[in-house]
Amino acid sequence: MMFAVAMFSLMDTAMKILAAQYPAIQVAALRALVSLPLVGVYVLWRGAARSLLRVRWPLHLGRGVIGVAMLSLFAFGLKRLSLAEAYTIFFFGPMMITALSVFILKEQVRVGQWIAIVVAMAGVLVVLRPDGSGFLTVGGLAVLASAVCYAVSAIWGRILARTDSTEQMMFWLMLLMSIGGVVLALPGWEPVRAGDGWMLAGLAVTGFLGQLGLTTAFSSGQASKVAPFEYSALAWGVALDWLLWQALPDRYTLIGAAIIIGSGIYLLRHETPRVA
Repeated sequence: MMFAVAMFSLMDTAMKILAAQYPAIQVAALRALVSLPLVGVYVLWRGAARSLLRVRWPLHLGRGVIGVAMLSLFAFGLKRLSLAEAYTIFFFGPMMITALSVFILKEQVRVGQWIAIVVAMAGVLVVLRPDGSGFLTVGGLAVLASAVCYAVSAIWGRILARTDSTEQMMFWLMLLMSIGGVVLALPGWEPVRAGDGWMLAGLAVTGFLGQLGLTTAFSSGQASKVAPFEYSALAWGVALDWLLWQALPDRYTLIGAAIIIGSGIYLLRHETPRVA
């Protein structure tokens, strides 16, 4: 998980740099496009190519649409926020998964879990600047919306996992996000500069290695013990913000991060949803 978080942090850094030069929807399309060849090789290596067409098409199409929205909104938010701010707001995604599981997966969530979710939402509002200096900023709201899309995609993935394989879900998500992203980005498509080729290559490799590390982490360890290490992304965000942009998080970001991370660890360590 620590390795996966490091790779995703580097991937997000590349997205932030690219988002300063290209439209957010184009960055989302490029993110999916450059990863598609590696995902294809992985599917072939796993021997899953023959079963790619035997999937639940409506669910895959819907997940593809959500994936395009998630990446586009996150890239848009990264253009306006520091990595630390974006990560702190995005940490609300796992809480949303717990909340949505009640209505979609019919899981029973206890009172303690609902309290943790409400407290985490308060932490998000702290990061969004309750003093009025930057309350409900466009960038902050974009990342928050991206976190909601992430939660919906995760729930959608749980439903798909009942019938479809991991390889099928990875391949069709990347392919549909590539197609959808390119179609939406075409009207305002900016020619990709040759000098950005190395950045795109880094985007592909770090995204693929991060996904591989994430899959390995959850397949070889208990979720409640592995997932808290995802919060190490904040340390990466602070370090990369300082090294590349000489920016440090303010007190609102740090206070909000502490509230959200504390709520998330409580959910993971002390409360387990029960299927109704």
